[in-house]
Parts: sequence; C-alpha cells; structure tokens
Amino acid sequence: MNNKEFLKAVDLIEKEKGIDRDIIFDAMEASLMAAYKRNNSLPNSKVVIDRKTGEIHVYSYLTVVEDLTDDDTERYINEDIEISLTDARKINKTLEIGDTIDTEVTPKDFGRVATSTAKQVLIQKIREAERESIAEELGDKQDELLIGKVELEDTDNYYINLGRSNGILPKKECIPGEKIEMESQIKVYVSKVESGTKGMFILLSRNHYGFLKRLFELEIPEINDGNVLVYSVARDAGSRSKVAVYSERDRIDPIGACIGEKGSRISNILKEISPEKIDIVKYDQDPAKFIENALAPAKNLKVLILDPKKQQAMVVADKENFTLAIGKKGQNARLASRLTHYRIDIKTEEEAKELGIVFRNEE
Repeated sequence: MNNKEFLKAVDLIEKEKGIDRDIIFDAMEASLMAAYKRNNSLPNSKVVIDRKTGEIHVYSYLTVVEDLTDDDTERYINEDIEISLTDARKINKTLEIGDTIDTEVTPKDFGRVATSTAKQVLIQKIREAERESIAEELGDKQDELLIGKVELEDTDNYYINLGRSNGILPKKECIPGEKIEMESQIKVYVSKVESGTKGMFILLSRNHYGFLKRLFELEIPEINDGNVLVYSVARDAGSRSKVAVYSERDRIDPIGACIGEKGSRISNILKEISPEKIDIVKYDQDPAKFIENALAPAKNLKVLILDPKKQQAMVVADKENFTLAIGKKGQNARLASRLTHYRIDIKTEEEAKELGIVFRNEE
C-alpha cells in the first residue's frame, strides 16, 4: 500500500463508515510510534503523517527550555530531550520556550513497517466503526420485537440473522412443541443486549411473556396507539397465557378490541404461538374484582383481600367453579396469581366455613 492508496482508503472509510480521517491518522501515528520504539532507543521521537501527501516521517526532537541561572541549583538541562533558549536561538532566532527542534530520523526500511501498520489500523478502525454502528442500531432494542432469518442451528441454539448482527435464540427459549425451519423468517423478542470486545451479544426468546406483549402491540391498533393498555401478562409458553387489558376511554371495549371482529385480530397472535391459548382479562383497579376476572372461566367467586400490602387474597368458590378456578395442574390459579401479583388461596365454601369465614349474604 503506497501513500496514494492509503489516502484513498482513508477517504473511503471516512465516507462509508463515518470515521473522522484525523482519528485514523492519529491511530496510525500511535501504532507506527510503538513499532519504531521497539527497535530504537531515542527518548524523544514522534511519527508525523502528512495529511495531504500521506508521507511518513520520524523525528527526534528537543524541547526548548529556559536558560539556567546561577540560582538554578536543583535544575539541569537534559541534553537528550531539552535545549536551552540561548542555544536554540543559535539555530532558529524565532524559537520560544516550549517549541521543539525536530531532526528527521526516519529509518530506511520504515516504509515496509508503515505498509503493514496501515493495513492493521484501517482494519481495526473499520471493525470499531461497525461495532459502534451496530451498537447504536441495536443497543436500544432490548425488550423489543424483531424479525430475523434462521441461519444456523447447533445442539442448544438457533442463530438468527437480524440484518447487521446475529442473535442467539436458545432452544429452551422457543415455544414448546414449535418447529423452526432453516431459512425461515421468525419473530423474536430481545431479552438481553450486551456490547463487548467481540461485538454485540443479543439474546432472543419466543417463550418470554414480553414476546406475547409485543405481539399484542403489533397486532392490535388500539394498543399501539395507547387507547388500550396492557396491564400485565402471565404466560405458560406453549400451553396457556393470560393478558390483562384496560382502557381509560369509556367508549372502548378493551377485550373486544383485542379479539377483533370474528376473532380476526387475536387469530394472528394465536397462529404465532400455536398451540398456546390466550385468556384476555379486563384489569380493574379494585384488586378483588381484578382477581375475580383473572380466575375466569370460573364464575360466582367470592374474593377476600387478606393483606393489601403483602398482596394476599382468599377466593371462595362453589363446587361447580372450584375446579375451574384452580385449573388443570393448578395452571389457572398460578397464571391468575402472576397476572394480579397477588398470592391467591382458593377454598371451597365448606373449607371457608370451617375457617369461620362467612360472607354477609350467607349469614
């Protein structure tokens, strides 16, 4: 790489990668200086690259210092790196304290070193620029929904091409039972983003509750525009989920907005997470009412808030609804608890009476 080629490469990198040319020149001067010092012992030396011609020169320099006086008993001039103002002005009358006198000491074979160093610096700066650009593009994507292409698979992971970077989708973060095909386009939730020396580490998921929340935002216009709000999501990926929604506008039915006409909206979400089922629950500021809603399809429930601060509640259900409230293997109760953030203890009416709990309409 000659000087012209180097300058062209610098111009190209500045234009395409957005790296200031002075940053490249400074990095190359520092690298060449380190290479020069490995084989030379001059204490004061510097590498200078001509920004216009690309020519490289190595200089040894002396710094101009004040003349010594009779009172300067604790100071001396280090002739290896300094020169007195009087002696300096014998060389150049315009020199002032702090100026330097440069003597070129460029080695004959320094061009070969410069060529190798230039390539290394350019490659390094390109990589750094790409890492920074990718970090700017993807660094704020945590908790977001992205679409990528499935490119590779190993025993534990799928590797998803997200455009300028790849993400890792662990197989344990997939929806249980789903089949993911190579080269297919896939929606993924970004659960973690970290920037390191080797580039961006992007961890993906499809069984995270945030994945379902983002799907609702994507498919339901009223959620996307803020007219319907998602309060919470509880999920057993691949089996069943509960999503609590509400609206601050009386004229909007939040559950109806999510389902859509003849189920048109919710069907797109169900296709994405099949065979998982979804219960859409209306959030209520009254925790007792919210818990009752969350335990659907069970009905005729009596909810007693035991401790609002510790978020503990008891639910009493009749025989017909007790099993429904708990659900298969306790799933309905478990999801309702996660959805409402309350610890829910479900009792039969007989168990409640044994504990001395009697509701007013039963007295």
